Amino acid sequence: MDSKSETKKIKLGISIGDLNGIGCEVALKTFEDQRMLDFCTPVIFASNKTISAHKQQLGLNLNFHGIHDPKKSLDGKINVVNVWKESPRIEFGKATTEGGKYAIKSLRAAVKSLKNGEIDVLVTAPINKNNIQAEDFKFPGHTDFLAQELDGESLMFMVTDTLRVGLLTDHIAVKDVAQAITTKLIKDKVKTMSKSLKMDFGIRRPKIALLGINPHSGDNGTIGEEDEKLLKPAIQDLFDIGNLVYGPYSADSFFGSNSHQNFDAILAAYHDQGLIPFKTLSFGKGVNFTAGLRKIRTSPDHGTAYEIAGQGKADESSFKEAVFSAIHIFRNRVEYLDLTKNPLKKQNPRKSA
Repeated sequence: MDSKSETKKIKLGISIGDLNGIGCEVALKTFEDQRMLDFCTPVIFASNKTISAHKQQLGLNLNFHGIHDPKKSLDGKINVVNVWKESPRIEFGKATTEGGKYAIKSLRAAVKSLKNGEIDVLVTAPINKNNIQAEDFKFPGHTDFLAQELDGESLMFMVTDTLRVGLLTDHIAVKDVAQAITTKLIKDKVKTMSKSLKMDFGIRRPKIALLGINPHSGDNGTIGEEDEKLLKPAIQDLFDIGNLVYGPYSADSFFGSNSHQNFDAILAAYHDQGLIPFKTLSFGKGVNFTAGLRKIRTSPDHGTAYEIAGQGKADESSFKEAVFSAIHIFRNRVEYLDLTKNPLKKQNPRKSA
């Protein structure tokens, strides 16, 4: 990494999520701690009025710098880009059409700025997957929208310092999981995960475990044939070309036996198979990272939490971790790309996590 990259203050964009949830609260609480401004320059996509309303409701002690152009953001300030002029109605704890509408306005503006290079990374506050649906926005969540906008083979990757869990399938119904999993999908997700572990986490020879699709990984075809016909051949093919990929492992005992500690990452077949153990082991400290894209996006590992919205009770720990993860991944990626372009540069040896 050159000296310019080392000294650059990373511009960190924030989309505020559902206005009626805890998104604004956890974002503002994170940067109420002035020390956070030493690590990055926050750029919140919302409006002065909206942020002021949340600040007043929550009794937070912070100042922000209102701007109309993301390029005008200032280091050492909490910058708020005025995406809208009106004052949308805020109804804490309620899933409203208006709440979803402005969540998408914020997200679209932030992603546009990310694509244009006006911000370096993006942290997204939680949205409600129902009230964001509109004629011009028909995505089940952030990941699918970002995959379209930012190019690449996206992977929903839940990460902490010691645990990383990716998903073969994410926001689809359980009844559709087996049909959605193909040999190509397995190989693509493993390749995306492996590349991310190298580029974003600095692991030279990543070791990956795949969890079985069926109970007991199908018991040799007794409980479903997908593990025998899809997972095992794909794993063997990937291993044969040099990937350290193993499995399929029976999901019910994998985490309880601490087998996950033997791998740099785990690829789960479907949403709850991966996220239940991940959140059980790391809730409040986990981060949702969309791997495989040309830009970096992270988010906290929780939802809108309507039940405590507007009450000042939300814990900002996961959002803060999402901020630190975005910064860390950005720096790792810059270093990786620099070393790729200049392979004769001295590289510090790194071991698998």
